Amino acid sequence: MIEPEVQPAAEATPGLSQWQRIANTFTAPSKTFDDIKRGNKSWWMPFIIIVLVGYLLFAAVNAKIGMATVVENQIKLDPKTEERMAAVPADQRETQMKISEKVTQGVFIANPLLVLAGLAVMTVGLWGTINFVFGGKATYGDVFVVWMYATLPTIVKTLLGVVVIYAGAAAESFNIKNFAPTNPGAFLNPVETNKALYSLASSLDVVTIWSLALLGIGTAIVAGVKRSSGYIAVFGWWAIFVLIGVGWAAAMG
Repeated sequence: MIEPEVQPAAEATPGLSQWQRIANTFTAPSKTFDDIKRGNKSWWMPFIIIVLVGYLLFAAVNAKIGMATVVENQIKLDPKTEERMAAVPADQRETQMKISEKVTQGVFIANPLLVLAGLAVMTVGLWGTINFVFGGKATYGDVFVVWMYATLPTIVKTLLGVVVIYAGAAAESFNIKNFAPTNPGAFLNPVETNKALYSLASSLDVVTIWSLALLGIGTAIVAGVKRSSGYIAVFGWWAIFVLIGVGWAAAMG
């Protein structure tokens, strides 16, 4: 009898390193997200990069702007808050200002925890949408890791903010909520501009849209659905939050 020829098992495709996935996120994102779908879900490297760049911004703000000025500027951007603070006795106002400075510093220092908590919560909504609305088969972990890599473009905005600060940005007009010229709102006067319009203009941020596009691609790949479904899921949620922000700004304005 002739024994059947045994074919050698196909060699498994080696996974990408985290550095390769980071580089491909900017140059060939599908390769990164395909690698994640194959089960390579390490995410700590992009997380560390995002956190370190965030601390660079913190250092720049602390050194060139000052937390007291950051808080003062935020009060000036809200006439109602400014009016309320003006009516507070001087000693109480000073105490409140110091508390606000500590809170602002605390937000910067706690940035790693805030990033993780924010992504963990937002992943729930996107994971549910891509699976139950569009028939995807992604795991929660798949979507979380995709979101972590898709967030990498935000370091471009953060580094641009650092450059703007050290290039001589006027401390008295520095807005910590819109610190880089990556959206139309950065070129508008937040006090004189209609609040709803300013909120909408600030939401149309090129770096944010870049990250959302990556998130749409990655979510579609790990869920095994059409890319258009990934875009609809991601930009649909984004549109909802933009509308909520615009509506809130209109109501408070």
